[in-house]
Amino acid sequence: MSKTAAEAPDTAATWSGEDVAPGDVEAALRSLLQEQYARDDAHAPARVLNLVVVIDRDWRGEIMNRLEQVGRYHASRTIVCAVDRRRTTIDASVVMTVDGDAGSDDLALMRERVVLEVGENHLAALDTIVDPLVVTDLQTMVWSPHGHAEAVDALLHLAQVVLIDSINEPDPVGAIRRAKELAQEAYVVDLAWLRSTPWRERVAATFDPPRFRDELMRIDSVTVRHHPESRVTGVLFFGWLASRLGWGAGTLTEANGAARGRAQGHRDDVSLALEPNTEQQVPGLTGVEIGTSSGTTISLDRGPGGLVASRRDKKGKEQSWTVLGASRGEGGILGEGIRQALLRDPTYANALDCGEALLR
Repeated sequence: MSKTAAEAPDTAATWSGEDVAPGDVEAALRSLLQEQYARDDAHAPARVLNLVVVIDRDWRGEIMNRLEQVGRYHASRTIVCAVDRRRTTIDASVVMTVDGDAGSDDLALMRERVVLEVGENHLAALDTIVDPLVVTDLQTMVWSPHGHAEAVDALLHLAQVVLIDSINEPDPVGAIRRAKELAQEAYVVDLAWLRSTPWRERVAATFDPPRFRDELMRIDSVTVRHHPESRVTGVLFFGWLASRLGWGAGTLTEANGAARGRAQGHRDDVSLALEPNTEQQVPGLTGVEIGTSSGTTISLDRGPGGLVASRRDKKGKEQSWTVLGASRGEGGILGEGIRQALLRDPTYANALDCGEALLR
């Protein structure tokens, strides 16, 4: 076993070790915290959230870059488990940094990042490795963007929140089934769901004025266009509408690369269509169009700088405007996913149930 300790200049400190045990890493964390506090007692460790990330070692750089883009929603302590199937021992490193520039009289938060190099043989018992490293009495979120369901299952008794991206599952049926399975053990935050947040907020705002409320009960068609790998986001959007408006169960059937079906509306059936857009480069939705039996049409389309919204009333009068800043990018969506660990969204579970009903 070899261990090294090094202190970076200014406000960062590091430690690394080869062929280590979890107790060695835990001791290094305590030591670095003590050293950092002795250097400047205005630096206090952030104590809000543990984030455990399980990734393939070959994609470590990409995921670390995504974590750097989450803005102010960095977890207090991030534990990255980089999986290399050939590895039989554990190597580890710890980096402790201070937010912003702090003078001697300025309070600043320290954040800790632990990187564990592990093998596939460690995954079934990953909880025994991670348990000594999480800050007790804080919420713990688990995220495994490259699969490794065995590792997630092992960590469930330590975690209160699981971060998933349902578009990573091979099909919407499997994605919804896995989300509901995890929801029995922890609170689930789904990036596929969060990508539709600006669209859901905009649709809700469009029907919010009292003069448009009656049109909600007259909706008779909904078309959703999406990235080819984001069909589940469209299904969840339908599930959200169905759960909020009290639609009865319907069905979606795949045909020629698209999916079409009907739901039971209050007055008439609602025609549903999911259409992939092969030109879209980023995950999520491309456009939404909602029609009513009175002839009103509401549409939202992805555009430069935000969503392009339009409304055509039953007399044919059209209005169009841009919702600026609606797109947050993948970094912003991941940051929102981490923030959601401390919140609770009651609409997701209902949308999940209604989405599952559409796929039966």
